[in-house]
Amino acid sequence: MKFGIVVFPGTWSDVDCKYAVGDILQQPFEYLWHKNNEDLSRFDCVILPGGFSYGDYLRAGAIASLSPIMASIDTFARKGGLVLGICNGFQILCESGLLPGVLMRNDHLQFRCEWTNLKVENTVTPFTADCCDGQVLRVPISHGEGNYFADENTLHELESENRIIFRYCSVDGLVTDESNPNGSVNNIAGIVNSKGNILGMMPHPERCCESLMGGIDGLEIFQSIIRSIAVV
Repeated sequence: MKFGIVVFPGTWSDVDCKYAVGDILQQPFEYLWHKNNEDLSRFDCVILPGGFSYGDYLRAGAIASLSPIMASIDTFARKGGLVLGICNGFQILCESGLLPGVLMRNDHLQFRCEWTNLKVENTVTPFTADCCDGQVLRVPISHGEGNYFADENTLHELESENRIIFRYCSVDGLVTDESNPNGSVNNIAGIVNSKGNILGMMPHPERCCESLMGGIDGLEIFQSIIRSIAVV
C-alpha cells in the first residue's frame, strides 16, 4: 500500500509519520505539499500529521482547512480512501467539516506533553481492526488545544453510531475524569466520520512505534490500516 503525508507550513510530525510507516513498517510513502490540489487515487491512506499549521493563527487548523489539498482529500475520502488526522490533523479535519465538532483550549489552559491511555471502543474500523474490544493503548499526547467538544445532537449521533473510537482512560481501562488530560467531552480522544474511513485523533501513534521510544502501541493503528487495505 502507499501513504501520502501532507505537509503544511508549521507541520512538524511529518517526518515522525514517515519514520513510522516508511522506516519501521517499510511501506511506500510520499510527502504532499498543501498547495497542490491533485488526484490522490495513487494512495491508499493520506495522513494529516501533527504540528502547528500556520502557527495555529486564528484557530488551530482553521487556515490549513482552506488549503487546496483539502479539496483533494475530500474527493479522496468520498471515494473511500482512508484519511488519518493526528493532533493538528484532527483539528484540520474538524475545521474543514470532514469530521464534526471542534478542538478547543485544554480546560486547564496548559500544554500537555505526556503519555495517556486510550480505550479502544470500536474495532470494526480500518484503523482498529487489529485491536481487541476494550483494549488499552498507551499513546503520548502533545497539545494545548485538544479539548474535543460537540453539541448534544452530534454527541448523541457519535455515541449511537459507535463512532467514538478512542476514549482517554486509566491503565485499567476505566473512563474517568482523572484520566482525561484536556477536558474533552465524554473523554473523547478519537472519532470517525459516518462512513468510517476518516479518523481524527489527538494522541500521536507515530511516536510509539518502537520500544526505543517507550512503547509500540501505535503500531496497532498503522498495522490495522495496512492489513485492512491488504484484505480489500
